[in-house]
Amino acid sequence: MWTENGFPSRRRFLASSAFGVGGIALAQLLAEEGLLAGEPKKPGENLALDLKPKSPHFAPRARAMISLFMHGGPSHVDLLDPKPELWKRHGSEYSGDVVYSFVNRANKKLLGSPFKFKKHGACGTEVSELLPATAGVVDDLCVIRSMHTGHNGHEVSIRYFHGGIAGVTGRPTMGSWLVYGLGSESRELPAYMVLSDPDGPPVDSTINWSSGFMPPLYQGTVLRPKEPRILNLDPPPGLQGKTQERNLAFLDRLNRRYQTLHPGEADLETRIQSYELAAAMQTAAKEALDISTEPASIRRLYGLDDDATREYGARCLIARRLVERGVRFVQLFLGGQPWDNHSAIRSSLPAICRRTDRPAAALVADLKQRGLLDTTIVHWGGEIGRLPVSEGNLDASAGRDHNGQGFSIWLAGGGIKGGMTFGATDEVGHRAVENVVTPNDFQATILNLFGLDHTRLVYHASGREQRLTDGRAARVVKEILA
Repeated sequence: MWTENGFPSRRRFLASSAFGVGGIALAQLLAEEGLLAGEPKKPGENLALDLKPKSPHFAPRARAMISLFMHGGPSHVDLLDPKPELWKRHGSEYSGDVVYSFVNRANKKLLGSPFKFKKHGACGTEVSELLPATAGVVDDLCVIRSMHTGHNGHEVSIRYFHGGIAGVTGRPTMGSWLVYGLGSESRELPAYMVLSDPDGPPVDSTINWSSGFMPPLYQGTVLRPKEPRILNLDPPPGLQGKTQERNLAFLDRLNRRYQTLHPGEADLETRIQSYELAAAMQTAAKEALDISTEPASIRRLYGLDDDATREYGARCLIARRLVERGVRFVQLFLGGQPWDNHSAIRSSLPAICRRTDRPAAALVADLKQRGLLDTTIVHWGGEIGRLPVSEGNLDASAGRDHNGQGFSIWLAGGGIKGGMTFGATDEVGHRAVENVVTPNDFQATILNLFGLDHTRLVYHASGREQRLTDGRAARVVKEILA
């Protein structure tokens, strides 16, 4: 451990000392110094590979985003895209071509939605009875009813949404591109954070927040699904208080002595400040994740008083606290794919709606009342939708198979026009037929709201220029911008 002039290496001292600094803190600091494994910087090609704030291409509308990703494919025709014609033709044979994922349970009998729709808000957008809380904030939402991946599988469409190319792994996700292009606004918290589910990882696991061919400092930092959400933030009992202060003071003396012995190292002072920040993050991270300080009214708003909504509500509330403190991109995932309602949709769909509807709507309302919705994008949606025909018999066991040809998501805030619907599927909800929006269009639009041109945000890897939209025919959906 002992090195030059009898003094310990600062880096080895940190590694071997039990200061209780969380791995997240140290990882971010090392990443800022370029000490984590990753592609080396190539002058004149990539942006600086650090987390320092960077200038956007043009004036941004948004500074943060919270993505409520609904793995499995929410049934748009039962939630956000009412189809009276589908109910009128319930039980009749569908004349269109259908691609099934589970042919052993397939049939072409149209399944009308068993759930009622009603107009809500000043805008009059129709929303299912399964989403009463979402209906209450519909004037702030833009419901896109014409999403299209062209693929029915989960993984292929998830990778399209997150990484820009259907089915391809090893690519940075949209959160990674945002942090690469803009850096971090916070010196105390990671720029890209993932709130995981107690039921386990989502389908496609870490690929959902991977930095792909970019250095790992751009990947999502995953918080544990239960307390403590970050391990080892507190020093061991024997090193708390004065002991830790003395250790840090000793480290500072080593750094200053090294600075004296090596004059002219212009970045040393910055490094000293960075390592000092690691200790400061002990307080910042704990404070950001501590929802016990929230007033009772806010806890009720997010559903923390209800067993059905408590867990997801807590994560939505933490997401608000994170963006409030400068985190740029936050994702909430569900374990597995609970929206994958292949059977018993009359009971399985209401169950996942009860868990997520109230917290998701509370997030929009809370951001708005705090003046944060104007600069924070909220996204709700999955990777695919569901077919208009029944999977299985037309009885209580009926479900819906995968459908990537047309489905719905919603967006709010950060420059998105509220109180509107955009695009349409056909009369039974099978295919997007009007103002079709692909995941690449979605990505180009999100980057635009952050002040980034998707054609100019470039990273060189594998011998060529790489983009989130990878040069595909993506467009900014200007019709939904405020």
